[in-house]
Amino acid sequence: MSIDKRFDIVSLGEPMIEFNESGTALYRQGFGGDTANFAVAAARQGASVAYCTQLGDDRFGRMFLDLWKAEGVDTSGVGIDTDAHTGVYFVTHGADGHQFEYLRAGSAASRMSIDDLPLDALRDTRYLHVSGISQAISVTACDAVNAAIEAARVAGACVTYDPNLRLRLWPLARAKATIEATIPQIDIFLPSLDEALILADTDNRDSVFAWCARHGAKKVVLKCGAEGAWIWQDNDGLPRHVPGFAVQPVDATGAGDCFDGSLVARLAVGESLLDAVRYANVAAAISTTGYGAIAPIPHQAEVLIKLAEQMTEAAT
Repeated sequence: MSIDKRFDIVSLGEPMIEFNESGTALYRQGFGGDTANFAVAAARQGASVAYCTQLGDDRFGRMFLDLWKAEGVDTSGVGIDTDAHTGVYFVTHGADGHQFEYLRAGSAASRMSIDDLPLDALRDTRYLHVSGISQAISVTACDAVNAAIEAARVAGACVTYDPNLRLRLWPLARAKATIEATIPQIDIFLPSLDEALILADTDNRDSVFAWCARHGAKKVVLKCGAEGAWIWQDNDGLPRHVPGFAVQPVDATGAGDCFDGSLVARLAVGESLLDAVRYANVAAAISTTGYGAIAPIPHQAEVLIKLAEQMTEAAT
């Protein structure tokens, strides 16, 4: 892999304006969308990041451009669709956790196509991050994700992929077929335990790794929430547990995306997968202590302090 790429990371997908219930009848306006959350998380950990998408020619789209400028995320790969809107979602909280409602049909990002891909950026990055949500929102967006993976791979980039299974977006059979076809094309697979159990049709973690191996996975990081994560690599086949970081969570919205962005940012500075997962566990845990997907994502300095505290406690 070349070391003189313009970006450490390029993320491609669907941004969405967020309205998050704050424990009262009021909603906090924020920002979301899995790969957009990822981009901000990676940037806050010090990586040079570009985001690629389509926005509506509306106030929400302009708000995203302002956000990314403030966060230092490059937007040269962001297009404006004058005939579509920027997507929106609502988060409510109850005894069963957080629930989502979406206004994304016909959004600018869902209309993204291969012709919209910023090929220069995709060829000029060390890492590309994509997700199953972007494949699910439309046929043209799915084609764009697949073409982006191919362009980045040809240019020597490492590709990371979070399936982010959302069965409200597509039927399980089509989701499984698409995700299983994508796994051998990428370098690091980043499922959560819950969605991996569904995809592998099992209730056993070891069977998940066997399913990943059958479908050509090279490296897997299985996210298990407060319990941390498991790492599996095809060159040894032995899963390794990385404990989580204890916090008092209030909202887990976007925690997996924060994990992904923090993980890839640390890989981009040369950390091992094990150390990067340790770091990502801490960053994701901190992100659950505030409301919203992006607002509570921590910066690098805070994560490093908490990580050092965790490592000190583990050594005593």
